[in-house]
Amino acid sequence: MEDRIFSKSELSEFNGKDGKPAYVGYKGKVYDATDSSQWGDGDHMGHLAGQDLTEEMEIAPHDEEVMSRLKVVGVLGSS
Repeated sequence: MEDRIFSKSELSEFNGKDGKPAYVGYKGKVYDATDSSQWGDGDHMGHLAGQDLTEEMEIAPHDEEVMSRLKVVGVLGSS
């Protein structure tokens, strides 16, 4: 894991659009979903890259184990 701290504003820049990486926040960590076939163009079934998905994952049809498939690239700061 990298030591980079992402603000929510910084995270929003990594939305998977226009060649940008697709990062998502979950439980305080930031994951790189760029190479995942599930996150084409920064969108996975209506969930958008560049956001903290912690609350949305609570109602997802899968468990949080899916996040272990992605590389952690930093942590999500409080601002």
